[in-house]
Order: sequence, then C-alpha cells, then structure tokens
Amino acid sequence: MKCADDWKDYKILSTSDGMKLENWNGVILLRPDPQVIWSGEEDLFSRNDINAVYRRSEKGGGAWEKRKSFPEEWTVGYRDLTFKIKPMGFKHTGLFPEQAVNWNAMRFLIERAKSDGGEVKILNLFAYTGAASVACAKSGALVTHVDAARGMVERAGENARLSGVESGIRYIVDDCMKFVAREIRRGNKYDAIIMDPPSYGRGPNGEMWKIERDLFGFVKSCARLLSEKPLFFLINSYTTGLQPAVLKNILTLALKNFKGKTEAYEVGIATEEGIPLPCGASGLFTGDNYEN
Repeated sequence: MKCADDWKDYKILSTSDGMKLENWNGVILLRPDPQVIWSGEEDLFSRNDINAVYRRSEKGGGAWEKRKSFPEEWTVGYRDLTFKIKPMGFKHTGLFPEQAVNWNAMRFLIERAKSDGGEVKILNLFAYTGAASVACAKSGALVTHVDAARGMVERAGENARLSGVESGIRYIVDDCMKFVAREIRRGNKYDAIIMDPPSYGRGPNGEMWKIERDLFGFVKSCARLLSEKPLFFLINSYTTGLQPAVLKNILTLALKNFKGKTEAYEVGIATEEGIPLPCGASGLFTGDNYEN
C-alpha cells in the first residue's frame, strides 16, 4: 500500500465501527467508511469536538448533521496546492486526500520530462473537482479536464485559481467516452492519461457507464490517444472488490504496444492511530523513458 503521510491540513484522528473521524484544517467531520470493520477504544459519536456527522438514511443517501459551527466551505493546503472543501450529499467533501501519493508521482514524472524540453499534454477523464488536473498543471503540464458534471468542472476551476494555476487547464463538460471517440477521430494525442472512473455513472444525455463492463474497452480506446512515447497512464478505482491486480492486468493488456512498466497498489492514509486506512486502488503505467 502507498500511503499519503505528509499532510499538514488533513488527518484521520480515529476509526471505529464503520466511521472515520477527520480533521480538515480545523473542521472535524465524522463520516462512514466501509473499510472500517473494526472497533476502536472510544465511541466516536460521543466526542464533543465534532463539527458535523454524516448520517446515512434507511431510504438511501443521507445528510450532514451539524453539531458545532460548520462552515459551508473552507480550504485545505497540500504542499503548494490549495483546494476548496465543501461537504456534499453522499458524504463527499470534494477531495480525496489519499490521492496525494499519485499527485506526487505524476508531478515528479512531469517535471523530469519537462526538464528535457517540450510540452507535456495530459488528458484527465472523470476528473471530478480537478485535484489531479491542478497538481499536473502546477508542474507545467497542459491538461484537458473532462467530466460530465458541470458543477464539478466549475469546482475544478476554483481549485486551480486557489492554487495559483491561471492557465494550462482546458475544461470540458462532456461524456468521457464520447469525448475520447471524438479525439480519436480528430487524431489528437496526449503524453499521459488519468482516469478515475465511477462504478456506475450517467452522462449528461443519459449515457450509462458500468465499470466491470466498460473499463477494459475504454482503456483500449484511450490507448489510441497516447503519443508514441507516453509518459504515464494512471487508473484510480474506488469500486469495492476491484483489486489492484485487475487494474495492472487491464493496463498490461491494453498498452501492450508501448514500452514501459506497470505497477498496481492500494492507496491509503496514515492515521493518528498508527494504522493505515485503505481507500482505493491505482494502476500506473510509466513509459520506459520516464521510469521512477
């Protein structure tokens, strides 16, 4: 497992009975986490320092229960990046802190490639609120950011401005599969591709996505957009039961015409309890000219 362990503005304070207690730059949230199937030494709900708790509904979804002063939005910083935090439905805050391990890896590869001269063009698909887009642009890449949800794309623009990224990101509101098909017809190429596909999804015109059915074919299509000597291809997944080795196999088979190495790993967060909390899986192909 690769763990994000150098955060200053974010910490997991405690975990117990399906919940995690987090400090988001001074705002304390208690949220469900399906990986926490153990019991801790304290009743997290009884703590008096919690700003808000996310309560699930028996009918599906849930809502935030405010306990103390609870800002509508605020910011957290990671290294030279700044992101807006705004709690939303389905327990989300707009940021996945464990992805810092991948931001670091991508920035390293981008900066080394740029030191050899030339542009680095990156396609970020299912790009959400743009943390990866901002991280890559901060290191000098030219990023095309694609997501079907206009509100999330607007949030990505806010995160870029907060991080001092005034240019370098092109924002596209579109179904990712349709966008990739058009880019193939146009003959456009990218040096790197990032994708964070949902388990299930629906595009702006009702397009359906199911990861078990669609991921491999989609990655094969995306491979047609890679430049002759690609920098990297990163897949992130939060789908329960989708093992890191599955992502490695998909990348190995879909990118068999490119020289490089492929690794896969769990991503997680180091907690204040001294244990890592697993949060998802990543598969990373690195072109053989740019291996770590």
